[in-house]
Amino acid sequence: MNSREIILANLEHTNPDRPGFTFDNGRLDDTLLVSPGQPKSYQPERWVEGSREFYDDEWGNLWVRMVDGCIKGEIIKPVLDNWDKLDSLELPDYSDPAIWQPMRDRFAQAGDKFKLAGIGGWIFDNARYLRKMEVYFLDMVEYPQQLHRLHERVASVYETKIRAAAGAGADGIFIGEDMGTQTGLLFSPAMWREFFKNLYSQLLGIAHEHGLKVFLHSCGYNWDIIDDLIDAGVDCFQFDQPAAYDMPALAEKFKARKAALWSPVDIQKVLPTGDRELIESEAQRMIELFGGFVVFKNYPDLPGIGVKPEWDMWAYDALLRASGLDPVNIA
Repeated sequence: MNSREIILANLEHTNPDRPGFTFDNGRLDDTLLVSPGQPKSYQPERWVEGSREFYDDEWGNLWVRMVDGCIKGEIIKPVLDNWDKLDSLELPDYSDPAIWQPMRDRFAQAGDKFKLAGIGGWIFDNARYLRKMEVYFLDMVEYPQQLHRLHERVASVYETKIRAAAGAGADGIFIGEDMGTQTGLLFSPAMWREFFKNLYSQLLGIAHEHGLKVFLHSCGYNWDIIDDLIDAGVDCFQFDQPAAYDMPALAEKFKARKAALWSPVDIQKVLPTGDRELIESEAQRMIELFGGFVVFKNYPDLPGIGVKPEWDMWAYDALLRASGLDPVNIA
């Protein structure tokens, strides 16, 4: 099997030769992940004041991060700070074919790799930033109609992205929004179904109509809506913290529902320990639990989680060995 076939076989539970791998820095990578360019109307701004770095995004939000801290930071000034601005909110326009040409060119040269289009956040991810998190949760109770309208406007941006990614030659799309705490959802399952399920189903239905597999990143414990997400069209779950779950139960769920896992060795309870024996045994356990429907990856911000590069390599080598591959000779 070539790389694309291996990824598809893991996603479809059709007896892959091995797990998929998506590791950086010259390591085994079965995918080519490419994001579109930015809208021409967006001119990024970024500046440093003392120990803090400020920057904006294509939606108009202002962010702040510690210079020596994590990559992303937090919203300091949302663009939609008043519902009166909703109808006039300027959305990022991804309809220009020139935005997608670099993706199209790179995918054309991808060889046998699985071509994955990273198309940004998603409905909750962007809407909560546009309003600011603590305000957004009040909106779910106090301003549900306005929130529905905002979600529909955000969804229109992603419909454009999905269709364009398919036109660029993608095999799948990668979307993301963190919906959980360590113990449960940020909102009730009923609220997720009220505010998100229909739009998820519509958008992911469009993706499937275009032959695209759907990869969803979401941190936290989302167990209560796993079935809803699969019903809506998620094919593969990108969890950085699989140990937040009862992993045997999660594996049984994915096996029964024909879903796949895309994950590093857990970035919260395992990798940061620096305990080589634990890291390697957990890599072996993940193979045993999810073998046949798993794609492994590295975490891209090791300083942000307090992990040394050699600890990351312990996980990588252990996953290779458990998959029947030789870490010394792997290309």
